[in-house]
Amino acid sequence: MRRPLYVLLALAALAAGCSGPAPTTPGASPAPSAAQAAPAQAGLPGMPPVADPGNVDAAAGANMLSDAARAAKPLVYVPHTKSGEVRVIDPGTFATVGTYRLGGELQHVVPAWDMQTLYATDDTTNKITPFDPRTGLPGRNIPVEDPYNMYFTPDGASAISVAEARRELVLYDPHTWARRAEIPTPDCAGIDHADFTPDGRTAVFTCEFAGRVAVVDIPGRRLLRMVDMPVRHTMMGPQDIKLAPDGSVFYIADSEENGVWVLDGAATRVLREIPTGAGAHGLYLSRDARDLYVTNRHDGSVSVLDSRTGATKALWRIPGKASPDMGNVSADGRTLWLSGRYDREVYVLSTDDGHLIRRIPVGDGPHGLCVWPQPGRYSLGHTGITR
Repeated sequence: MRRPLYVLLALAALAAGCSGPAPTTPGASPAPSAAQAAPAQAGLPGMPPVADPGNVDAAAGANMLSDAARAAKPLVYVPHTKSGEVRVIDPGTFATVGTYRLGGELQHVVPAWDMQTLYATDDTTNKITPFDPRTGLPGRNIPVEDPYNMYFTPDGASAISVAEARRELVLYDPHTWARRAEIPTPDCAGIDHADFTPDGRTAVFTCEFAGRVAVVDIPGRRLLRMVDMPVRHTMMGPQDIKLAPDGSVFYIADSEENGVWVLDGAATRVLREIPTGAGAHGLYLSRDARDLYVTNRHDGSVSVLDSRTGATKALWRIPGKASPDMGNVSADGRTLWLSGRYDREVYVLSTDDGHLIRRIPVGDGPHGLCVWPQPGRYSLGHTGITR
């Protein structure tokens, strides 16, 4: 993609079975060799077992709702970075049924691990605002340090505030919100999105302003290593990240590279890149986990990739001016909801053929949109990574 020589060299290196060591951060643990990384570890204690090793998302199929998710009122929550509000949309009528002016810079609406609460994260006034998914109403603010984004460890034991401005991860008790620990990531400028290995023991966080990713040991609460992208963009580089259903690789959207990097499943080296479109940003799986949707924010389009091979299957263009950003797939898998980051709107696309079903006007700076409820046994956070 734009660099055929790099691709040829990378393929030659793979064929020869050789690669240099992944770049590391001083003080971080060195990257393991391929042989060391290969054996599977026991799952993180307390994490629900992986039912199907060939598809870690098997429990998040169409309408496979937990009891907690089934009790929720079907709604779409849209946080706004500019207007400081969360707008709530009825997905049945596409009407806005609530507008809550919470102030600050609202980034994402994040489902709790147990799926009983949603949290609107605000990184400028250091707070999260809980929403009751049974009513769609907000509760009292909770003080949390710099929550640009938020995740939950796969065992549900800790909430992780992704403190982008502080370049660290701050761990909290997810019930009392008492602060527990910090994991410094000093060389990860713009730390923001993450996903976890199938065993739940390792997380990979993208570094948007450093052109690399941070690999974190979850039970050890420590930074393992940094892995640089082959082309390091340090403005709008690595964005969202998604584990392939079989756990073999991570897909990493890179806005400046206009495509997706493919990181090996052990998170030690980048294997290749996949062209998608200008401003590649958000990554979402279809309900059957066969398709990976890539939002191309500057191109006004969505690329559809084979989630296992990375092959391009389709390109859906949103009519007119559009800036598809963050969102998720509906519980039944029939629609893809996306915020229009720069255009004060929300897009609803058909997952059958990508045609635009509805354009919904919202406030200024819609960002980490959450479609709720979501299928799955538990939530890892963000806009609804469920397994």
